[in-house]
Amino acid sequence: MSTAAQIRTLPVPDGLEGERLDAALARMFGFSRTKAAELAAEGKVRIDGDLAGKSDRVMAGSWMEVELPAPAAPVQIVPEFVEGMRIVHDDQDIVLVDKPVGVAAHPSPGWTGPTVIGHLAAAGYRISTSGAAERQGIVHRLDVGTSGLMVVAKSERAYTDLKRQFHDRVTEKKYHTLVQGHPDPMSGTVDAPIGRHPSSDWKWAVTQAGKPSVTHYDLIEAYRAASLLDVKLETGRTHQIRVHMSALRHPCVGDLTYGADPTLAKRLGLTRQWLHAVSLAFEHPADGEWVQFTSDYAADLQKALDVISAES
Repeated sequence: MSTAAQIRTLPVPDGLEGERLDAALARMFGFSRTKAAELAAEGKVRIDGDLAGKSDRVMAGSWMEVELPAPAAPVQIVPEFVEGMRIVHDDQDIVLVDKPVGVAAHPSPGWTGPTVIGHLAAAGYRISTSGAAERQGIVHRLDVGTSGLMVVAKSERAYTDLKRQFHDRVTEKKYHTLVQGHPDPMSGTVDAPIGRHPSSDWKWAVTQAGKPSVTHYDLIEAYRAASLLDVKLETGRTHQIRVHMSALRHPCVGDLTYGADPTLAKRLGLTRQWLHAVSLAFEHPADGEWVQFTSDYAADLQKALDVISAES
C-alpha cells in the first residue's frame, strides 16, 4: 500500500450548497469535522484554486482540491494476555468473556492498550474469520471504560447468527448502573435518537438526526446521593446508557465525560463510569436453545457501592 498523500479534485455537490467547508468535507470524504478543520488549517484544501478556511461556505459546482493524508497502516492484532479477563463459557461456537475495565473489544487506530481479541489470540482461541481483520468474531462491543459480559463468535455460523440476533433485538442485554440523584419516575423508558455530538467528535448526544435508541430502566435501590438501576437495552448505540442517563440529568456516577460530579467520583474512588454488563442472553447458534450468562460487579464498582451504601 502506498504511503504517499493523495490529491483529490472534485466538484462540490448541489446538496452541499452553503455548507461550511469542514461539514462539507466530512460528508464528502467520510471523516470527522475535526479532521476536516485540521486539513483546512494546514492549507491542504483549495476551492477554485484558492486556499479555503474551515468556516468558509462552499458553493455547488465549485472545484474542491484536497490533499488527503496517506492511508493508515492496517491495524494488527497483538496477542497479549489481559490480567483479570475471565472466560465465562467456551464451546465450539462461542466464547463468553468477563471484560475488565481498560480493555477494548478489538484493535483500532489510536488504541495501544489491551483488547479482548488480543487476549483470546494469546490464549490460543480460534475465532471466526468473518468481519474486518481486526474485528473478526466481534458481534457487539463494550466501551473501554465499561466492564462485564461480551460474547465472541468462534465459528462462521455463530458469527452470522449472533449478528442477526443483535440486529433484530433478539438478544437481551442487561446492565447495572449507579446514577447520580433519583430519577423520576423510578422506572421508565428513554426513547431518544443518538448521534454524534455537534461539537465534540469523541462524544455522542441525543440529536434529532440520530439513530433510534431505546433504553428501559428500573430502580434496584435508592441511596442518599445516587440510585442503582437495572437497565435493559433495545438498541445498542455507542455510549447509549451514558448518553440517555445524562439526558435525564442523572449521569452515571464517575462519568465525567457526560457531566458527572468529579467530587463524588473522587470520594467513591472511581476513575470511570459506574456501569457493568451484568447479564447477556441469546439463542445459542448451535441449536437455538435460550442461554443466559451473568457477571458479578467489578471490584472498583463494588467498592464504590459499599461506600455510598454506608453513607446512606
